[in-house]
Amino acid sequence: MNIGQAAKQSGLSAKMIRYYESIGLLQPAGRSDSGYRLYGAQDLHVLAFIKRSRDLGFSLEEVGKLLALWQDRDRASADVKALAQAHISELNRKIEELSSLRDTLTDLVQHCQGDHRPDCPILKGLETGCCGATA
Repeated sequence: MNIGQAAKQSGLSAKMIRYYESIGLLQPAGRSDSGYRLYGAQDLHVLAFIKRSRDLGFSLEEVGKLLALWQDRDRASADVKALAQAHISELNRKIEELSSLRDTLTDLVQHCQGDHRPDCPILKGLETGCCGATA
């Protein structure tokens, strides 16, 4: 199948498929006589793996490691688990950071009257780095 068909079946854009190929996540596609990329069932399987990994928030570097582990039938599952656990730790760190950002912004919004006056605790908090009633 050509890249457009592979894109449609994988749920990825043709641009992303070319990018994944350029950085080595996907083996270079075979070419037709006219130079068009050609993809097979195994390529679609790899693209699905990459897409699911990216959907779970793994970085491109992590996806590369996961692909290598997936393709290595002699791997230890402990290596895969360690990578997944490290990713969970990073997700938890990001969740804490986002929760803190949400709480700060919620505090700023709660202290804003939202009326016609130019006084705005939200803008003041952004200016000073403070939040809430003291802003």
